[in-house]
Amino acid sequence: MAGRIALVGGDEFGPACREMDIELLRATGKSNPRLLVIPTASERNAALASSNGVTHFLDLGADAAPLMVRTAEEANAEALAFQVDSADIVYFTGGNPAKLFDEIKDSLLLQKISELLQRGAILAGSSAGAMVMGSWMRFRQWRETLGIVPGVVALPHHERSTPEETSQELASSGHSDLWALGIDGATGCLSGPNGWTVLGGGQVTVYKNGKWQSYAGGETFSLR
Repeated sequence: MAGRIALVGGDEFGPACREMDIELLRATGKSNPRLLVIPTASERNAALASSNGVTHFLDLGADAAPLMVRTAEEANAEALAFQVDSADIVYFTGGNPAKLFDEIKDSLLLQKISELLQRGAILAGSSAGAMVMGSWMRFRQWRETLGIVPGVVALPHHERSTPEETSQELASSGHSDLWALGIDGATGCLSGPNGWTVLGGGQVTVYKNGKWQSYAGGETFSLR
């Protein structure tokens, strides 16, 4: 896949995300990249969630706009989905990952996002947005998800957990063979040709087969 994936651990669009998101925009190679904020995961106020993201990225120099996909019907609406064709970054906000998955699975929007990645653009997601990108997600119970990043499970807000507890849960659930990425809030990791680079002020802790290692901003890791 030609494109790049950014997985963010939550607390998106706040001041602590500023340097991380500047790096995300730089990764497009464009001075004024087109960015779409999609608030599908929001259960309470999708308009506010998208507005917060648009305001944040406009302040950082992006050509940012909302893409108001809230339902499966809207995820299959050509007038909305085809807007992805002009984007350099598509960014899914946090919220309810089960809602996000259910609304966009097998949709025209998801097809357009696949095409976006094939042409080398960036797909980003925070918290719920990151969770649906792996092969599995942990939300109330374990369930399969989109598999955009195969063999991976994203664990957002990881600053609230300990590696020992997380490793034990992965083992007891039968998912210790996955690459589990414990991503702190206001922190992300961006895929690239030489692995993943940590962005932001927190850490990303990588788990597999009962072992783990933590990486700070600017450090890289490989899922091989």
